[in-house]
Amino acid sequence: MGSGASPPSVDRVSDNSVWAPFHQRVFRAIWIAQFAGNVGTWAQTVGAQWLMGDLGGGAFEVSLLQTATTLPVFLLVLPSGSLGDIVDRRRLLIVSQAIMLGGAGALAILTFADATTPALLLVLTAIIGAGNALAAPTFSAIQPELVPRDEVPQAALLNGASVNLARAIGPAVGGLLITSVGAAGNFTLNAVSFAGVIAGLAAWRRPHDRRPLGAEHLREAMAAAFRYTRNAPAFLTVLARSFLFILPATALWSLLAVLARGPLELGAPGYGVLLGSVGIGAVVGTIAVIPRLRRRLSTNQLVALGSGVYGAGLGALALTRFVPLVVIECAVTGVAWISVTSSVNAHAQLLLPNWTRARALAFMNVTFQGGQAIGSVLLGALAAAVSVEAAFGAAGVLEVVGAIAGYMWLTLPPLGDVEPARWWPEPNLVIEAEPDSGPVLVTVEWRVDPSDAEDFAAAMRPLRLVRRQTGATQWGLFQDAADPALFLETFTVDTWSEHMRQHVERGTVGDEELEAQARHFLDGGEAPRVRHLLWAYAAPSARR
Repeated sequence: MGSGASPPSVDRVSDNSVWAPFHQRVFRAIWIAQFAGNVGTWAQTVGAQWLMGDLGGGAFEVSLLQTATTLPVFLLVLPSGSLGDIVDRRRLLIVSQAIMLGGAGALAILTFADATTPALLLVLTAIIGAGNALAAPTFSAIQPELVPRDEVPQAALLNGASVNLARAIGPAVGGLLITSVGAAGNFTLNAVSFAGVIAGLAAWRRPHDRRPLGAEHLREAMAAAFRYTRNAPAFLTVLARSFLFILPATALWSLLAVLARGPLELGAPGYGVLLGSVGIGAVVGTIAVIPRLRRRLSTNQLVALGSGVYGAGLGALALTRFVPLVVIECAVTGVAWISVTSSVNAHAQLLLPNWTRARALAFMNVTFQGGQAIGSVLLGALAAAVSVEAAFGAAGVLEVVGAIAGYMWLTLPPLGDVEPARWWPEPNLVIEAEPDSGPVLVTVEWRVDPSDAEDFAAAMRPLRLVRRQTGATQWGLFQDAADPALFLETFTVDTWSEHMRQHVERGTVGDEELEAQARHFLDGGEAPRVRHLLWAYAAPSARR
């Protein structure tokens, strides 16, 4: 039983070196494999955007490539996240990489044969995006399995550095491939890189999942994901803060190629240099800037600072034509990008319990990818209707406004203890309950001194969220008018198996401590009396 103390805040990162996660052999191996995959992905990004231009596409068509990449994630990531919590995560990741390998390989073959059209380019890019949708939440969810909890922020930073170091290398390699063998070489490199990720995952000997009640059905797992997220205000704050950042931030990724081709008058190698400078800036930020800032700033302050600097960088890109200065501005936006994305991702990973981590992180992917898909279309349309400079300028203003609004009204919450805990006693039943019996009404009788009624009711409010997060569809707290010392807590769960998951799989240390705070008000230390009531109109076979 918890002591009733408030969960400790873990808002600031430990003083461990940024390189500490590399001491974990499995994390190191998977990081290297992912880095190879990221290089291929960024080389493909350059190739696809440049090929679309060669096929006659304008600013809007080029921006649709970003939509084709992100929209499948927006549509598929929620069931994919639920799969990440109910099947073996390693096998799921291998399947996702195989899908992306197939999409990139097909694109390479068609492009070598001069058979690629704008429509085919968008479709095959969307297939690769679908594979990414299958992988994204699960890759985030496995991080706490690979490193100790206090190294998760450093792991998130290193994973972000992997993407951005690849951004520094991949576009340059992609530009060289375009000028030497054509965009087909970019797609071939991407296909080979996915094969490397598959090999790295295949070498991971992940322990088998322990599920005392068996795996959930996909539909039930998705319902649980929606229920948890809807009743987790701390996580919703992280999602809102992420959306404020990513909606205008997508200008850089969707329109930088248009800026390079048009106002800056650069070729493919020059565009690769601009993307590479963003990556170099992110890597420099990872090593030299962000660790120092994290020792001095809270996560809330760091995200606000990074968002504001990113917005200023977008505004500067709208005004600058001197290419060396543009390169510096891209590097600064890279530092800001990694500071924000690594911070919110690590915060979300540490905020979520393991039983729902992949499916809840799917909502983070929806926020990022949906924001990018929407932002790409809106900013692409603005660039086509007015100018690419106007699109960058508008995005910069929105980013700065979002940074101020987020800092003032969407403060990132402190972290609690989400380690699994079981403190409820097993139900003592005379009637045998079938797993799908339901709904189930649970009543908990609390005897509390009436003088403590108001404080007790306040202590029960967080438990309302806990009950709903873990399975309850309805919750209430009532005081007996004839016996003011008697409080009746009631909550309803859809099925008996769902309620048993509350007992066995979904409780955390932080939840236990919240209940301990409520138990502090019990009159005479008498334990609450719990009843489980099954729906009376079940089929006869359910009553034995």
